[in-house]
Amino acid sequence: MRHGDKTNNLSRTASHRKALLSNLACQLFQHKKIVTTLAKAKALRPYVEPLITKSKENTTHQRRLVFSRLQDKEAVKELFDVISPKIASRPGGYTRVIKLGKRAGDNAELAMIELVDYNEIYGKGIGETFPSARRLSIAERSSRRAGPAAWRPERRREEGTRSGARTSRGRRSRRPRDDRGC
Repeated sequence: MRHGDKTNNLSRTASHRKALLSNLACQLFQHKKIVTTLAKAKALRPYVEPLITKSKENTTHQRRLVFSRLQDKEAVKELFDVISPKIASRPGGYTRVIKLGKRAGDNAELAMIELVDYNEIYGKGIGETFPSARRLSIAERSSRRAGPAAWRPERRREEGTRSGARTSRGRRSRRPRDDRGC
């Protein structure tokens, strides 16, 4: 019985799983993001994050510990020299898994696992300050409502569309009215 065993075996022997995760980790450190199956991406995250935490302390001992897991000098060098200074202030959560859908050939769930600080899309806005979320005054709300005339309900009724009619399923209908008013 496997009570309490949270490790995903990925249908592989221990040596095969160790080699797989080591190779995936090396590729992640070199390319900053990789596309793989969802199960492998989820299994890779707990393998990689302790290695990244070890890289914050740049000592010979930590390098040897990481090298014993990766067996790739270039990946260790990339991790300690390039990735570690960039994530030094982050207290964990160094990777992100994004689901991509299903693969065409075998319908396997695909996912992209990436290092959080190396994403150009999600990384924008770091350090920027935003105005506090507050309720708008009545005057501000009415000035926002007075937008373009095409979006006001009166305008839509003049053009002959059904502005508030609901279908049998409760959704709003967007069909124009015909001559009979239906």
